[in-house]
Amino acid sequence: KNNKHKLNKMSLYQNHPLQVYNSLSGKKENFKSIHEGQIGMYVCGPTVYSNVHLGNVRTFMSFDMIYRYLLHLGYKVRYVRNITDAGHLTDDGDVDNDRFVKQSRLEKLEPMEIVQKYTVDFHRVLETFNFLPPTIEPTATGHIIEQIELTQKLIETGFAYESQGSVYFDVLEYNKRGLNYGELNNRNIEDLLANTRDLDGQSEKRNPQDFALWKNASPAHIMRWNSPWGAGFPGWHLECTAMSTKYLGETFDIHGGGLDLKFPHHECEIAQGTACNGHKPVNYWMHTNMLTMNGLRMSKSTGNYILPMELLDGKNDFFEKAFDPSVVRFCFMQAHYRGVLDISNEAMVASEKGYNRLMEAMDTISKIETSSTSTVDITSWKKACYDAMNDDFNTTILIAQLFEAVRIINVLNDKKETISAADLAELKATLDIFVFDVLGLTNKKAEGNNNKLGSVIEMLIEMRMEARANKNWALSDEIRDKLAVLDIQLKDGKEGTSFTL
Repeated sequence: KNNKHKLNKMSLYQNHPLQVYNSLSGKKENFKSIHEGQIGMYVCGPTVYSNVHLGNVRTFMSFDMIYRYLLHLGYKVRYVRNITDAGHLTDDGDVDNDRFVKQSRLEKLEPMEIVQKYTVDFHRVLETFNFLPPTIEPTATGHIIEQIELTQKLIETGFAYESQGSVYFDVLEYNKRGLNYGELNNRNIEDLLANTRDLDGQSEKRNPQDFALWKNASPAHIMRWNSPWGAGFPGWHLECTAMSTKYLGETFDIHGGGLDLKFPHHECEIAQGTACNGHKPVNYWMHTNMLTMNGLRMSKSTGNYILPMELLDGKNDFFEKAFDPSVVRFCFMQAHYRGVLDISNEAMVASEKGYNRLMEAMDTISKIETSSTSTVDITSWKKACYDAMNDDFNTTILIAQLFEAVRIINVLNDKKETISAADLAELKATLDIFVFDVLGLTNKKAEGNNNKLGSVIEMLIEMRMEARANKNWALSDEIRDKLAVLDIQLKDGKEGTSFTL
């Protein structure tokens, strides 16, 4: 039975063809992985110089949902999400703008203390929101050698040049060879030239739009590594190319990130990968849209800003109460990942009510009586759930279908419709898949009940141990057998008795 279930799960992706919106083509495309049944997915992770902000959480939550659904379909997914812990110099100009250096001076800590502090915060926040960890989480500082090797290769192939201890990617040379820097963002080289800002360090470049692969470190720059061009640190864009190709290969299936990374970060990644290997590095580029609050962009400078944990503990000036992580997750999942998501007090309160309705239905389903026939159509409803997710992971439509299931559960509970045992099992199993496995929600009430049940079982185990100590074998066996009838198995071992539900 278990093997049969496994085989059925492995074939799910074959029966559920995906359509994915590809930012590179600007349209939905039929998804086909490079290797049958396997997917390589890279998502740009956080720059750990401060607390992870809510917009980042939204992006990573979207890809957590995508990862969960791909796993459900039976794909073997290698999910790589990096940690940027060095070299995040976005404008290739003054090295004093390095975020790690600035924050270390502000907090009077070593840069790697900053990295450790905010990496721990990042993991704590994501664990609180019930994220699955990626399969690999590489760091930029752990891949300096690979970045130096890539830089050397780009110099050797004529796509990069050294200047005053720094190395830059030659964008005009890239385009001269019939390649297209700007293709992801539909920008041509003339527009890029016209819109280039005058920055410090531009005199080192052949062309204003060239970007750094390696930056020369001034004597005052704390984070520095030796290289063939002198002491320095890697360019921000190069890190992701080095880590993604190392773990996923020269071409992989999916590259994800926030919309704010499309230019210049992802544009530079395409150019680096193409120049190094002679072909495009990624088949499907996916981008999440922005998060706003009360209709305005979230910004520290304007004060329209809240940290994830402040939303959960209620210690803020924007929301009337604290909200459970699953309520926040439910709120975020109601918007499609490519659409703008606006949060407000009203939206969160409404999401909490919707989440509670859904969880009440999940509890009610176990109380429904079955019949020999069904007057509700579970097959069509289940298909609609899959259709929503197969259409570019449309959680908005999926949640509408979940509330259709809530309606069905309520009419069944009121005995206005009937359902067979097989259909009820199918309804419950499908709800469990999409509510818990795919959307990643948790049922706090059910978890509380499980904790109470565990406490009761532990008490019965103690009673059984006491009965055995008194050689009351009849009572000991009776406790074990009655728990077994409830599918609660006791296992006696050297270190005591354990149980499985």
